[in-house]
Amino acid sequence: MTQQKSRLPIILGVTAASGVGYYLYAAGGNPKVAEKKFEHDAAAASARVRGSLPGQGKEAQKKGEEIASSVGSKIDQTVHDAKAKLSEADQIALAKMAEADKKIGHLKDEGLAKFEAVRNATEKDFHKTVDNFDKTVERKTVEAKNGISSWFGFGK
Repeated sequence: MTQQKSRLPIILGVTAASGVGYYLYAAGGNPKVAEKKFEHDAAAASARVRGSLPGQGKEAQKKGEEIASSVGSKIDQTVHDAKAKLSEADQIALAKMAEADKKIGHLKDEGLAKFEAVRNATEKDFHKTVDNFDKTVERKTVEAKNGISSWFGFGK
């Protein structure tokens, strides 16, 4: 006959794993908070078993440590989230500044091109007007010379 194996180790192992899972789940996955909660529950159970109040101080201390650990964890997460949002906003601001610099450069180049076009057109018109003025002056000078020359009999 074979001897039956005891199921006690399996039952104890499953119970321990369930307890660890419960405390981790209740603590939101934070092992430090789970440990503090377990210590608090153990102190409370011990006080109930002894039936005495002297353990109340220790239980209150464990509860305070549990709450402080939980609050600290939440504060750390909030700080981390704020830093992430600040970093994201910083990246967006840098992208907007780069885009604005690009637009300013484009507008500057476009403005310079328009200025050069207007300057060239104005210069061309100015030279044309000066040339017309020179032709008119030369023509009038020739007419005046002919008029003066005709007074003295040298003209036509």
